[in-house]
Amino acid sequence: MDKIKILWVDDEIDLLKPHILFLEKKNYEVTTCNNGRDAVDIFEENNFDIVFLDENMPGMSGLETLSEMKEKKSSVPMIMITKSEEEYIMEEAIGSKIADYLIKPVNPNQILLSLKKNLDHSRLISQKTTLDYQKEFRKITMEMAMVNSYEDWIELYKKLIFWELELENINDQSMVEILESQKTEANSQFGKFIERNYEDWFKPKADKPVQSHTLFKELVVPEIVKKDKPVLFVVIDNLRYDQWKAFENVVGNYYKLEKEVPYYAILPTATQYARNAIFSGLTPLEMEKQFPQYWKNDPEEGGKNLYEAEFLSAQLKRLGLHIKEDYFKITNLAGGKKLVEGFKALKNNNLVTVVYNFVDMLSHAKTEMDVVKELASDDKAYRSLTLSWFKNSPLLEIIQQAQKLGFKLILTTDHGTINVKNPSKVVGDKNTSLNLRYKTGRSLTYEHKDVYAVKEPKNIGLPTINMSSSYIFAKNDLFLAYVNNYNHYVSYYKNTYQHGGISLEEMIIPFLVFNPK
Repeated sequence: MDKIKILWVDDEIDLLKPHILFLEKKNYEVTTCNNGRDAVDIFEENNFDIVFLDENMPGMSGLETLSEMKEKKSSVPMIMITKSEEEYIMEEAIGSKIADYLIKPVNPNQILLSLKKNLDHSRLISQKTTLDYQKEFRKITMEMAMVNSYEDWIELYKKLIFWELELENINDQSMVEILESQKTEANSQFGKFIERNYEDWFKPKADKPVQSHTLFKELVVPEIVKKDKPVLFVVIDNLRYDQWKAFENVVGNYYKLEKEVPYYAILPTATQYARNAIFSGLTPLEMEKQFPQYWKNDPEEGGKNLYEAEFLSAQLKRLGLHIKEDYFKITNLAGGKKLVEGFKALKNNNLVTVVYNFVDMLSHAKTEMDVVKELASDDKAYRSLTLSWFKNSPLLEIIQQAQKLGFKLILTTDHGTINVKNPSKVVGDKNTSLNLRYKTGRSLTYEHKDVYAVKEPKNIGLPTINMSSSYIFAKNDLFLAYVNNYNHYVSYYKNTYQHGGISLEEMIIPFLVFNPK
């Protein structure tokens, strides 16, 4: 293995001979220099792994040397060593992107620790993460066999996401594959749990989680009635829990997280059902009965989410909340920019509701556009793309404006999405719904083991198109493919993001309450 090469620049380099001998015994190769000008030339002509740089040198100062070196090779870590503890020097050095900052006199072990921290950092983290996950693996496997409540499933899913995010930064593909198989097994067990328990959640007085149709009343209204701050209520369409975790730190620059309550999206985990349920506070069956002018069933022509603002107004009225509120649906960049420009005018509102559609468009674009298929080829890439979008989106600007105006922020979604890998054959008549993760219609023929079949949709709060209509929901990572033109269908939809069915990713989704920093 090649020795690690260090450039050490100090006008009193002779006094550091014991430190240099100590490092050489540890198999590091140290080149020394006693002034900044020569150091820049030596640095340019050689390939060093790391530089130690004295801040206070005659002639060219440490900060000037640092600046010139960074211009030539910005990726080499630089460690500043100084006698001074003055804050402005620290700030200037940190602003120049130093890797570490040591105060004289330094001892050899401090130097060694700084080297390990900056050069072996990823390897050490990788080893520790792998060992920690190996220990946790057995624990998660045992927990999976015991999980029997909706609360336990939330905790288990959060644990799996934690490890997925930890392992994505290490170079051990075998660990990632083990976690993938653990997630697959978890989804298999979760499907069985939903099949056993889901219908009971719609019975009076049942022990049930917060769901789409109870979310607003149970979790949003208590924040509105406090009346301590105006509320910005943001629903990002189709946002998975792990995608939220990808941009959590960005929101954290402006807002402090006060409450995190994962909740369950209703079935089907599709926008027309789950999001309408949030805004109406009703099940789809109740919406059809009470608001036939707004509700459209699956095969009917026309938009299925055109009346969210009306549903929300009706729910607020029903709950006795006579407040100043506005509703905005953002479906493109221009709409987002327009809301940013006009946001200050909303400062006297009690509630501002924003539905943001980008993530949903992204998942559909992945199905239809090759470039997005490349960019979001797996969950890690999908998270990365979501983070990149969020950091550059008008939504972040809206959140920044809300923070300045003292708004409380509530962030949630209507359902998640899953990368579908395997087809399951289904046959239905021409009125059968088109969604790939659920179907509703008459005379459905399907693989029983692959789906949760509901013969009496009213038992789970769903309307029926006619007396003999039923619903089927795909489990695991399956997608429902028609027998006609089967091979084309399968190759087109395999490895795309879909929603509507039963999986941890689609059903267990974030609800977050923040106060401005």
